[in-house]
Amino acid sequence: MTVPNLITTMRIILAPIFIIYLLDDRFLAALYVFVIAGVSDGADGLIARVFNQKSRLGAFLDPLADKILLVAAFVALAVRGYIPSWLAVIVITRDLLILLGVLILFLSRGHLKIQPSIFSKITTCLQLGTVFLVLARNHFHLFSEYVLPIYWITGIMTIVSGLHYMRSWFLLMGEEATEDEKGPSF
Repeated sequence: MTVPNLITTMRIILAPIFIIYLLDDRFLAALYVFVIAGVSDGADGLIARVFNQKSRLGAFLDPLADKILLVAAFVALAVRGYIPSWLAVIVITRDLLILLGVLILFLSRGHLKIQPSIFSKITTCLQLGTVFLVLARNHFHLFSEYVLPIYWITGIMTIVSGLHYMRSWFLLMGEEATEDEKGPSF
C-alpha cells in the first residue's frame, strides 16, 4: 500500500462524512470536508509522481474516489433542491456511461489503461467547482452570481466529455473488430 493509495482511501472515507453534513444542511462543515478531499486529491497525485509511487490500484482508486464524492454530492444537492436536478442527471449519467464503457472494454480486451482525456479533466474541475460554489454561496456571497452560469457550463462540458468518451470507445471497439476480421496472425 503506497502513501498516495492511503490518501485516496482517506478521501473515500471522507465522502460519507461530507454527505452527512450536506444532508444536515451544515454547508460550512461540508465545505471544509470537501476542500480537504480536494487537497488530498491533488496531494496523492503529486506524491505519486514525485516519489514514483504510481500503482495500478491507484489508477483505479483515484478516479473512483472522485466519482464517489461527486456523484454523492450531486445527488444530495439535487435532492435537497440546491442544484437543478437536470444537472445531477447529466453528471450521474456520464459517470455511469464511463463505468459501463470501462467495464465493456476491460471485458472485451482483458486489459485496460486508464487515462483521462483533457475533456474529462476539465469536466471534473467544473463539477468540483460547481459543488464548491454551491456550498460556499451561503457563507461567501461573492460567489452567488456565478452559480447559475456554472450550472450551464458544467452541464455542457459534462455532455461533451461523455460524447468524447463514447466516440473513443466506438473507435477502440471498431479497431478490435477489424483486427478480428483479419484473422489470426502467425
